[in-house]
Amino acid sequence: MAASGEATMDLTTRAFAAVVPSPALRRRIVDYIHLTRLDRPVGIWLLLWPTLWALWVAADGVPSAKLFGVFIAGTIVMRSAGCVINDFADRDVDPHVKRTRQRPLAARRVSPIEALVVFAVLVLLALWLVTRLDARTVYFSLIGAALTVSYPFAKRFFPLPQFWLGAAFGWAVPMAFVATMGTVPRVGWLLFLITLLWSVVYDTIYAMVDRDDDLKLGVHSTAIAFGDMDRRIVGAMQLMILAGLFLAGRSLQLTWPFHLALLIGALMFARQQWQIRHAERNACFRAFLESHWFGVVILAGFIAALPAG
Repeated sequence: MAASGEATMDLTTRAFAAVVPSPALRRRIVDYIHLTRLDRPVGIWLLLWPTLWALWVAADGVPSAKLFGVFIAGTIVMRSAGCVINDFADRDVDPHVKRTRQRPLAARRVSPIEALVVFAVLVLLALWLVTRLDARTVYFSLIGAALTVSYPFAKRFFPLPQFWLGAAFGWAVPMAFVATMGTVPRVGWLLFLITLLWSVVYDTIYAMVDRDDDLKLGVHSTAIAFGDMDRRIVGAMQLMILAGLFLAGRSLQLTWPFHLALLIGALMFARQQWQIRHAERNACFRAFLESHWFGVVILAGFIAALPAG
């Protein structure tokens, strides 16, 4: 990977940078885009799809435009904030990991103080968004914020940090139910647990890419904790996810479109198992990048099977 921020720009950042006349300012903007991972939207999709599952289920097929907009914007903002605080915590680790050594903080193109300022602005923006909703949703959001901020530091001592991350990623699910219904029913907590497990699945696959580097640096991950049982444990969790979704569909009395989505989702999980069978870096990374399509399929199943008014 090239050392220059401009050399690694994708089409999105190139298009944005083209309207900025100053090369120095252009490089700075691109560094901030990379810091917040807005050039890598897969993380946004992975957070967004379960949030939309919850919104559709909680609203019985017709989420309000206000909630839809707030939760989409909140997902983007909090994901960006999480990336910034993660890179801040890992600023002395990332230079030693092949995949992350060109991140702006690791490459010293952005200072730690700059990163904390960006993080603070994003958190304030997220707080403003959630205050557009009711007080109970605001209280729930504080738990999600605490999980997001603490996750990067949990990797230092918690042997299964992907479960911590899964709780942070999944917390938007009970928030969506609270914002819509004022409470979290049993199916809401079931969807939260499903989202947590799904996060552990795809982030374990992601961690398999960095396993050798993490072992040298003493960073914890489920890929390390699971060892040569990684594929089997991931497979067991995938079966639990499918079983949980089946129970959720049964509780909601969903019909064949949802069952078809589950079948397609099962085939997608089988494909992932094939991709990671040799624990090869590039194959695992491809499997991770494709993970969010499972969320799309399940969302389509919910939308098609719910009554929509």
